[in-house]
Amino acid sequence: MKPLTEFLAQQHTLSLYRERGIVDGPQGVEITLNGRPVVAFCSNDYLGLANHPEVVAALQEGARLYGAGSGAAHLISGHSEAHHLLEQELAAFTGRPRALLFSTGYMANLGVLSALMGRGDTVFEDRLNHASLVDGARLSQARLRRYPHRDMETLEAWLSRPRDGDALIASDGVFSMDGDLAPVDTLRDLARRHSAWLLIDDAHGLGVVGAGGRGSLEQWVGADDDGIILMGTLGKAFGTFGAFVAGGEDLIEYLIQRARTYIYTTALPPAVAHATRTSLRVLREDDWRRTHLQQLITRLRNGLSRFGVKLPAAHTPIQPVVVGDPDTALVLSRALLRRGLLIPAIRPPTVPQGGARLRITLSAAHQTSHVDRLIEELARLL
Repeated sequence: MKPLTEFLAQQHTLSLYRERGIVDGPQGVEITLNGRPVVAFCSNDYLGLANHPEVVAALQEGARLYGAGSGAAHLISGHSEAHHLLEQELAAFTGRPRALLFSTGYMANLGVLSALMGRGDTVFEDRLNHASLVDGARLSQARLRRYPHRDMETLEAWLSRPRDGDALIASDGVFSMDGDLAPVDTLRDLARRHSAWLLIDDAHGLGVVGAGGRGSLEQWVGADDDGIILMGTLGKAFGTFGAFVAGGEDLIEYLIQRARTYIYTTALPPAVAHATRTSLRVLREDDWRRTHLQQLITRLRNGLSRFGVKLPAAHTPIQPVVVGDPDTALVLSRALLRRGLLIPAIRPPTVPQGGARLRITLSAAHQTSHVDRLIEELARLL
């Protein structure tokens, strides 16, 4: 048996131990954590929809119409009208022929990669991809090659080498810890040139970037390029829960037949799907949310720049302050918490060694006064 106590003690020693806080009440930018009020700069609720009154009302209505749970997998008796309508609306929003709901983004990525790839195939991934893409490749038993972050020359060189089997390129659309965008146009061109699948995980892009919030694909190549497999989550900018894969007719039908994480799990509660239809409508109609969010991003970047704080060249809601050492990240995070600001320290293995950071995330629900307060406190500490 593994010495669990020894491992836990080592995590403490290395400043890598993780702890959970208890939030009392709904999600928002002003929350109560462990009994004290704080302003949160760590949520992925980018558009402030998790506690939007219309979305909450739709969830309540969905529970009245469909009950609390789905009762079964989609292929048994769990595929409700709410699921079906949401899939159609997500397909239209992303400019794809079809969309398929999954329970989480993690399960979606595992399902796609293990269904499409196998022994003798090769998966090429950005080194900073989300863990679900890495684990999906491993589960598929294909060969996994991880190219340096956004290094298209290395990727092209690897794709140009003779290989057996199929190839698939997988990348985050917006990288979850750095906030920068993948060069989707170049990835698409390389995939076409080398007859490879292309999977883009746009969990942090949909709702936020691109015209109408249609994501990083729209930003780079136009959202209706259905040759690209798109994975999107519903628990971030959409403010609810779940995930989907969008693409061509044959792809979706194939996943229904072969994606084990779709076939062998209970369907998302239909009440959540019903609520997500409302959040999708609000997301599409309320352009002011994206406008306000971009204004806050610019305000934060300009404000910290005046104090010499360097941020990556990314204009997304993810704005990391990289400090390198896990202990330093923890000290800063705890100091901010004492001042009523919640920004957990992000440490290895979530980020590479030497990349510990404060991962600041902004929401359309933040006010300029929140951001100004954050700039002031960070300037004192850094």
